[in-house]
Formats: sequence, structure tokens, C-alpha cells
Amino acid sequence: MSTEDTPSAPRSLAEALRARGDAALGSLLRSRPDLITPVPTDLTQLATRAGTRASVVRALERLDRFALQTAEALAVAADPATYGELLGLMAGDDADPAVVGALPHAVDVLREQALVWGGDDRLRLVRTARELLAPSPQHPSPTGLGPTVQEATAGMSPGRIQEIVTTAGLPSTHDSVSAAGSLTALFADRVRMAALLADAPSGSLDVLERLVWGPPYGQVTPDPAPRLRWLLDRGLLLPTAPGTVVLPREVALHLRRGLAHRAPEPVPPVVEAAAVHRPQVVDSTAAGQAYTALATVEELLKDWDEGGPAVLRAGGLSVRDLKRTAVALDVPEPVAAFWVELAYAAGLIASDGEADERYAATPAYDEWLELPAAERWSRLVTAWLAATRASGLVGGQDAKDHTLSALGPGLDRSAAPEVRHRLLALLAGLPEGAAPDAASVLARLRWERPLRGDRREDDLRGRLAQWALSEAELLGVTGRGALSAHGRALLGAPPAPAKNPRTESSGPGDKLPVHHHHRPAPLTPLSPAEQAVASAAAARLLAPLLPEPLDHVLLQADLTAVAPGPLQRPLADMLGVLADVESKGGATVYRFTPGSVRRALDAGRSASDLHAFLAAHSRTPVPQPLAYLIDDVARRHGHLRVGAASAYVRCDDDAMLSEILADKRAAGLGLRRLAPTVLAAQAGPAGLLEGLRAMGFAPAAESAEGDVLITRALARRTPPRTPPEPVPDGPPVPDAALLAAALRAIRAGDLASTTPRKPGAAPAAEGEPPRTSSAETLATVQAAVLTGESVWIGYVNAEGAASQRVIAPIRVEGGFVTAYDRTADEVRTYPLHRITGVAELADDAG
Repeated sequence: MSTEDTPSAPRSLAEALRARGDAALGSLLRSRPDLITPVPTDLTQLATRAGTRASVVRALERLDRFALQTAEALAVAADPATYGELLGLMAGDDADPAVVGALPHAVDVLREQALVWGGDDRLRLVRTARELLAPSPQHPSPTGLGPTVQEATAGMSPGRIQEIVTTAGLPSTHDSVSAAGSLTALFADRVRMAALLADAPSGSLDVLERLVWGPPYGQVTPDPAPRLRWLLDRGLLLPTAPGTVVLPREVALHLRRGLAHRAPEPVPPVVEAAAVHRPQVVDSTAAGQAYTALATVEELLKDWDEGGPAVLRAGGLSVRDLKRTAVALDVPEPVAAFWVELAYAAGLIASDGEADERYAATPAYDEWLELPAAERWSRLVTAWLAATRASGLVGGQDAKDHTLSALGPGLDRSAAPEVRHRLLALLAGLPEGAAPDAASVLARLRWERPLRGDRREDDLRGRLAQWALSEAELLGVTGRGALSAHGRALLGAPPAPAKNPRTESSGPGDKLPVHHHHRPAPLTPLSPAEQAVASAAAARLLAPLLPEPLDHVLLQADLTAVAPGPLQRPLADMLGVLADVESKGGATVYRFTPGSVRRALDAGRSASDLHAFLAAHSRTPVPQPLAYLIDDVARRHGHLRVGAASAYVRCDDDAMLSEILADKRAAGLGLRRLAPTVLAAQAGPAGLLEGLRAMGFAPAAESAEGDVLITRALARRTPPRTPPEPVPDGPPVPDAALLAAALRAIRAGDLASTTPRKPGAAPAAEGEPPRTSSAETLATVQAAVLTGESVWIGYVNAEGAASQRVIAPIRVEGGFVTAYDRTADEVRTYPLHRITGVAELADDAG
């Protein structure tokens, strides 16, 4: 356990910070980045900021359970407390060995976080943390302890206190303070307290048992029962308000055998393996799911290729559109919401910004499609790791009872990236092929982040972890619940630890405790540059496991084609036009219909093109029924021509036109004959085409020049869009360059504020810059130029920010002073009118 490296005990947190080296200060600023936003002027300001309520709450929320329990114990200890007193509160009279071994590290963590300062003989919890954690009637302590005897008797009449002291068998005193001190000494003495309680009625002991672990408050009537009266007369229960009594802290600690917590948790819960699989099985399963993830995202975007669903007025997808998307993807609605949100986070879909606003693919989607499959996967997973939008919230209610919709507002949860990364890091700590027990993982995460001000937020972290487990499986980061090799690389984690013989022989149903003796995955998410390197490594590991796209299908006599695996993109695109997908799975089944063949012909393909395409890409001969279907549809395709009159139909076969006129289904088209081979229609060209096709004909549209129009669907794209920015969980962790610059600035400002000055040289309050008149400033600076001495100045820059500096003036001219700035370690020029004051340094100033 560390102690402060000062010759004498520090008198304040600022002095304790001043004694730290740059490495220790840098560790503090990395763990609490809000302290350098903006960079404090000196260590005194840093200490002040470290004690503000918002910063302390944030620091407490990021402690693990045992470190937090240690801080809670210090909040109910004397101020200051010795390490021995703290150890007694944490380990109890029995000195639990696990607590004894873990407490030094917990105290070091609290010191590093600047929540505790002072040596082992004078441990002090920062004032704000004590106020937050100390027990009070409005805010009970997590320890379940009540106020001390001194606090509980503060408003009691002196006569009543003397009565309690006398009844407890103690000599009377001259004042209430000494009486309370005498009672405190009695309750803290194990031997005398044991003797006092030995004479207690059994009912009185039952009352104490009900209050001992909290809450420490109880209700009494104006005429309490004898068992309560016995306790009240001896101060074992003290009144706090009419009808309310409290168990003093010292009495509770005696009954608890010194423990501040009922169940100290010095050791994190072990993450257990619920099942163990061969690593090859895990990797191949995860790779198969990764490919399915790519196919699902492509299918979603293809479904929205000609313009996706409309954007709600409040933003997001309607419930109906989400249901339709779920049906199209053949997945449950929550899973469909996940895929939609993932594509949005990756920048593949966005709103088009038009008056009739709709969702559509972005230009980035076309670039994404051109990447190799493994790189496409890494793009998706990288976006998922960093995204703060939680798709699991879709369908729930916000604080105003409004339903949360996919792609809508209100889905950002800043804790989501940290929870995902920490969950996967715990999985990385298991042996290869080990799938975790979900309950043990959640218990570990709750131990690492136990304190949440809102119960809903605490529940949210658990739900985020559960969603992350299922989402990792959907994306192929895990396979059969175990982290894959490419998933491990995605975290920047080292190779998995080798299995022991017992793990090797374990079956899928075994539960194995896993101990973390190897180097774990990074505890915090990687920086963008580090994540890019890790994602590239993951893609390289995944690439050999992904199936190679096929260049062939198997045509069957029942007008179907079977794709035994993923198809090359040109083949898949063409087949998607020529046939309809009938079923998906390991092998995709396509069905050829008159409508699908006509769709291919409308796209500009001829019958000979289709025959050649099928012959080139089928491993089986083209079945005769399929050849007949293509020829039959092609023979009738374009026999009728539709143009704009409002619309017209022309055909060389006047008998066919007569057949159309005689058909009752044509009544709504408003047809009349203009010539033997021409019919005019009241319906427009699109409606006429649709009506004739519904009657079983295969018309083709034509241009004003009489050429057949190729109705090739145009892909709709939004203007260039940037992916949504994650909502940060507080200020970002400073990088090395910013941290070094901040440390230099803080040290420099602290040097200026703490450099000794001559007594009376500057009539300024302690820590404040000096204040002198313009004439005094000019005279002092000019004298320093002649003597070569350094001076201390207060300076206000052009932005109005005040600072203190130690300078060695070189020359004064034209309203400026040129000087060597000791705080910045460089020569600078200062306008005299911006110097608020100047003071001479003491002769022994360094």
C-alpha cells in the first residue's frame, strides 16, 4: 500500500497532489478526464475541481464494489481515520483474510482517484464524498449504520443525557459533551458492552437484532414497552424525533463484531463457463453467422433500394414499417430493429432529406458492397462496438411515455459501448471455446459498476449486457456463446489461455470456474486508431473461414434453382431479377414464374440472353419446362405496345385487340378502337400495363419513337451522409499529447502560485495574483531587468483568462516586457497593461 511521499503529513488534498509525480498525476487525469476540461491553472484548482459534487459522483460511480465499500466505511469512520480503524470496519473482529489482503489495493485506488488523501495514520475521505456516503435520515448509508452517539444526542437535554449515563452504570459528568463521550467509550468497549447486554431482557435483544443491519430507525409509542424502555434508558436506542428512535452507530458496530458491511466483497465474482466447445467449432459457427449477418444487411438494403419506408414526423420508423421489414427479413421484430439500427450506425442508411422524407441507402453502401466480405463484416462490428444507440429499447417507453421507435430519437445510452467492450473482455478471459454462464457474467459486471443513482439505470446496464450477448452471436463475434478467435482479435486481446486437462475433457453441460491469471483484454474501449488496427486483424482471421462465393446453381425440372451456397454478386443480382426467392437457409431456392421471367425481359434481356445465362451458370442441363417458360413469355412479351394518348395499345394482331375489348375485365381501362391495330385508353400507361398484365397478357411499354422501354429499377440513394456520432459518456480520455501538455501547464501554474514572495510585496490573498498600480508594476519590472532577478506577476490574456507566472525580465520598451517565463520555459513578450500586478520573490525562492 502506498503512502504520501511528503516529509510531513499533507494538510490538504492540494498538498497531497503536489507531492505526486507526473505518472501518478497522469493516472488521475486519465481515470477522471473531467478534471482537465478545461485544464486547471494549478494544483489547487485541480484539487478544488476534484472535490466538486458532479466530479465526485462520477468517480464514485466508476469504482468497483469493494473500493466503494471501502469509501463507505471511511464515511462512517472518524475523520481522519487510521488504516487500522478502517481495517477493523472492513474485516471485523475476525479479520477476514480476503479483506485483509484486498484492502491495501482498494485504498490505493481511492488515493489514485483523489477520493482519499493522507498517510495511513490520517486517512481522509474528501468532504463531498463523505457528505454523499455518510448516513443521514434523508439519505441512509449503504452500510445500514446510523448516527454516532455524539450526533444523536446533539439536541438532547443535559438532564436526560445524565440520566442515561447513570442508568448505564457510568459516573455522571459535568457537561453533555463529556457525557456523550463517556457513553461512546462504553459502547466501543467490547468487554463492557458484552457485560451490559448480558443483563438485557431477551425482547430487548430481539429489537436490536432487527435494527442492527439497517435501517437503524424505528418507531415507538409515547408509552414504550418494557423491552424498549430498557434500551432507551441506557442509550442503546436514542430518540431522534417524536415517536422515532435510532440505533447508535457504536452499538451497531459492537453487535456486528466491528463490520461496516454485512457482506464485504473483496474478490470479484468468478465468471463461470456454462459449456465448452472445440475452438474450431466456435470459429466456424461464428464465421457462418458473420456471413449471414452480411447477407441480412444486404437484403435489408436491397429491400429499401428503390426508396425505403417514410420517416415519421417525430423521426424513426413506424410500427407497421418495422413489422414489414421483419417479415421481409424473416426475423422477429426486435432482431429487425437491431439490423436496421446497425446499418444506420455503420452509415449505410439514412433519411434522404426530401420533402416526402424516406429512408434509403447512402452512397457509402455502394462502396461497402465493393469490399471483401471480411472487411464488410469488420466495418459492421466496429460500428456496433462504438454505437451508443440501443436497439433493445425499441418498443419501450421514454420518460414521457412516448413509444421509442427504430431510427428514432431517444435510443442513445452512453454506457452501451463500455458495457459491450467489458462483456467481450470477460469472454476473452475464458479459455478457448468456453461459453460463459450469463448469470455469472452479469454478477461480475454488477460488481465492477455497482453504484447507480437511478434503479432504472442499474437495470439498464444489465439489459445492455444481455442485449450485447445476443447481438454478438447475431454478428458472429461469438459462436455457440463462446468468443471466436476473430472476436478476440477485435478487442485487441492476447491469444486465449491454454486449456487445462479438465477443460479439454469437459462436455457442453459442464460448469467450470475460470480464474484470471493471464493478461486480460484491455479494460476500456480502444481508441479509434487502435480499433482500426484490431478490426483489420480480426478481418484477416475471419477471411479464410468465410465461404467462397459460387458461380453456379442447380436447375431443377420443377422450375426451381438451388444455390448450394453464397453466390457471386453478378450471378446473385441477375438471378434475383429472373426468379423469386422461395426459401432461404444453407441453400437458397429460387422459383421461376411467368412474372419473374417477364421482369427480366422488362429489364432489357432477350430470350436468348436468358438461355445463355442459365446454360453458363447451371451445373445441370437447363430443364425443358424452364426453356419452354422463357420462350412462351418472350413470344408474347412486347406483342402488345402501350404508349401515351392518355394511353394506347397497338398490336399487329387485330383479333387479339378484339379479344381484349370483349373481356369484361377491361371495362375499367376505358378502351376504344381507333384503328384495326390500335386501341385508345382512358387509363394512363402505367395503369394500362398493370391492367393488361392482370388479364394474362404480356405488354411492353414503348417510347414516343416506338422503341420498347427498358424498365430497369433505379437504385435510390441519399445525398452523402455521415454516420451518427455516438453520445459520449462524459469527457473523452485524454491522449498522451494532451496529457503531457496539461501536466506541463498545471505544474507551471502551480510553480507560479507557490513560489515564495517577499512579505508584504503584493497585497493579495493567498493563491490570488498580485495587485499593484501601473507605476509600481513598471518600476518593479525595470528594477528586475537591472538586477537580473525573477518576479511573480498576475497576467490576463486576450480571452480574459487570468494566470500567475514567474518571469525573469530581459527588457522593457514600447509598453511591453520581454522576459524568460519560468513556468512556460520559454522567452515571451507581455503587454504591460495586461499585467495585474507584480511581486518580488523571496531570496530563497528556487
